[in-house]
Amino acid sequence: MDTTAAAQHSQRHVLCMKWGTKYGPEYVNRLYAMVRRHLQGDFNFVCLTDDATGIRAEVQCLPIPSLALPQGIPERGWTKLTTFSADLHGLRGTALFLDVDVVVTGPLDDFFTHPGEFLIIHDHKRPWRVTGNSSVYRFELGAHPDVLTYFRGHFEEVRKQFRNEQAYLSDVLHKQGKLQYWPAAWCPSFKYHCIPAWPSNYWRPPFVPQDARIVIFHGECNPPDALAGRRNRRFRFIRPAAWVAEHWHE
Repeated sequence: MDTTAAAQHSQRHVLCMKWGTKYGPEYVNRLYAMVRRHLQGDFNFVCLTDDATGIRAEVQCLPIPSLALPQGIPERGWTKLTTFSADLHGLRGTALFLDVDVVVTGPLDDFFTHPGEFLIIHDHKRPWRVTGNSSVYRFELGAHPDVLTYFRGHFEEVRKQFRNEQAYLSDVLHKQGKLQYWPAAWCPSFKYHCIPAWPSNYWRPPFVPQDARIVIFHGECNPPDALAGRRNRRFRFIRPAAWVAEHWHE
């Protein structure tokens, strides 16, 4: 391997993805800022997106590879599978994928050095299953093109068997013996790990669990909701999580 190829192979990339109108550019900008504060050394920050308007200059914006999904189907995160393209815009090296709505609260260096071929969050709600949560996963770019190739060729079959992209992805890599999980404390769920148990949630605000590095938000509660606090019929009472503002900013 020549010097240039070796440098490309060792390069660290942080990937995120933004499409549609659910998340504005401020999510990408704040994610970049959090990563910059918590990841030592050089890295390349890439946003795969259909609209780069308003995204800060330090972020490399690239088009999302086409999946050509049928119109009108539930998205279910299938678009994330394009990160496993055999050639993702010529990028080479190790990629750490982060959802745009996570909040980084601790050091990220170990996410690039922790042993394992493919690492993902273990499902917080059903830990007895192999399914991972794809809010945070790491892989070598171009190393798993079969994941995307099979999906493209067997979309209807995959859709019937798996509810979403992370269930399909976890199943494929588990069967190949490549699926491994981050240490449980690193990526807590805001919904399951940060909200105090009832009834103390009425007087205690959400907290950051010990050793947390990336707090993930799934369901309908995102960082702005956590920061504001909320109470309605669909969610249990949540006091404002002031710590979100300490981390989720540019």
